[in-house]
Amino acid sequence: MPKPKSLVSGGDSTFRRRLLIGLGVLLVVGLLAGLLARLAGGGHTDHPAPSPSSSVLSTPSATASARPSATATATEAGTTVARPPHTTSPTDFAAAFVQTLWTYDSRKVTQQDFVSGLRLWLTPESQYADGDSVAGQVPDPVLWSRLRDSGQTSTASNIAAHVPDAYTKAIEQNPGTFTQAYIYAVTVTAKVNVDWDGGGQGAEDRAITLAVQCRPGSDCALASVASTVYP
Repeated sequence: MPKPKSLVSGGDSTFRRRLLIGLGVLLVVGLLAGLLARLAGGGHTDHPAPSPSSSVLSTPSATASARPSATATATEAGTTVARPPHTTSPTDFAAAFVQTLWTYDSRKVTQQDFVSGLRLWLTPESQYADGDSVAGQVPDPVLWSRLRDSGQTSTASNIAAHVPDAYTKAIEQNPGTFTQAYIYAVTVTAKVNVDWDGGGQGAEDRAITLAVQCRPGSDCALASVASTVYP
């Protein structure tokens, strides 16, 4: 059964971006203030700053009830890749993204179209959007063609999402820095079932941590897929 590819930084600029929005750094309390200031480019945001209790601390955990928007983008194969839901909840958004990422039919969508559909979930703020981290979660074109030849399909279920305690505690200690980028760390777990021609089946539990941007008054968007899963 195919596994998500490892995320490998390509070049100094990519490494710098990964360092800035990598959640491993975000969860280090001593570096949090400087990190988010660098994420925002040292600039000032005109968005009002919510108190920690109304943003991170009271963020609900998402469950399998979270679903992407019914609106979808058509692929050349005539199938669809779901677009992001209209939600201001980082956990609901993250659960919906994971459902889309881990649910596909390799026979009916090309690898390129699938990646393109997932990139629609990225924030329009280019300084935070890490498209390479999204593409890194999808089998490469050669492997995808082998999945198609074997008729492989994948379905995600039992999806649950939460903001890691370590991230919440870091924000509690430095709430002002959070308002520069409004990026939440969200860890999502799911059970993934895979089927292929000839009656073959497989299943595994997976976990992933996402950087989700939810500015006040705006729908959430994806910033990055972390290279490490945080509990």
